[in-house]
Amino acid sequence: MNRLKLSEQLKYFLLEDIGGQDITSNSIFPADKQGRGVFIAKEDGVVSGLDIIKAAYQQLDASINAKVYLKDGEEVHAGETIAEVTGPVTKLLTGERVILNLIQRMSGIATLTRSCISTLDDPSIQICDTRKTTPGLRMFEKYAVRSGGGKNHRYGLDDGVMIKDNHISYCGSITEAIRAVRQEIGHMVKIEVETETKEEVLEAIEAAADVIMFDNRKPDEVKAFSMLVPNHIITEASGGIHPGNLAAYAGTGVNYISLGFLTHSVKALDISFQVNEGGKK
Repeated sequence: MNRLKLSEQLKYFLLEDIGGQDITSNSIFPADKQGRGVFIAKEDGVVSGLDIIKAAYQQLDASINAKVYLKDGEEVHAGETIAEVTGPVTKLLTGERVILNLIQRMSGIATLTRSCISTLDDPSIQICDTRKTTPGLRMFEKYAVRSGGGKNHRYGLDDGVMIKDNHISYCGSITEAIRAVRQEIGHMVKIEVETETKEEVLEAIEAAADVIMFDNRKPDEVKAFSMLVPNHIITEASGGIHPGNLAAYAGTGVNYISLGFLTHSVKALDISFQVNEGGKK
């Protein structure tokens, strides 16, 4: 993750949660009381976002020491200690919820991504995300997909052209939409086109699209469409693909499968913060 962006967003998240002060912790403990806490996994999974632990606590108090025992993308098991922190008790307690919210969600995304790669079981096809991310969390969620072994689709509207059905409807045709885009963009920007029929796939090929998406197509359709596309054009399947039918897309010949549920329907990995004795397990 970009450290400058990470610092900026963590500052906003901490301010949102703390407001003027952590009235509970500050009322109970003196400012100089020191303590120790551990972040512990309560279920098996893949961790992501662990730099957040150090970065967030450093914003709260530079004297806090954080030891992280795992790396992003590594598997963690229930009961295993992920990180240990020592410092002022008030600051340890003040920062725990924002940190947990982020690393639990990111680890859940990384875990789900790793699971989908295993379910598909086809090294020739890359699993990637979509723009269906939580507003404000895109950097974190897309990083988590990479932690799980997946790839990122375009980050936003400004780093790649994706001509969807509504663009085509307004413009009149795939050919006209690509022609219009080519007049405006530079040679470094790729053009992806969403297709649903054989005719649309052939039109996108003729119009020299860089990437062709097969939208909401069944595995047999994706395989048939993939065979039509020259090797120099990247292919992608998206829409209607979920954990229950993902394995059926193995061997379809498509280059990428993009999955919106990786970020919009993920279950957070259960991680807790405990102020007690213990250490790396």
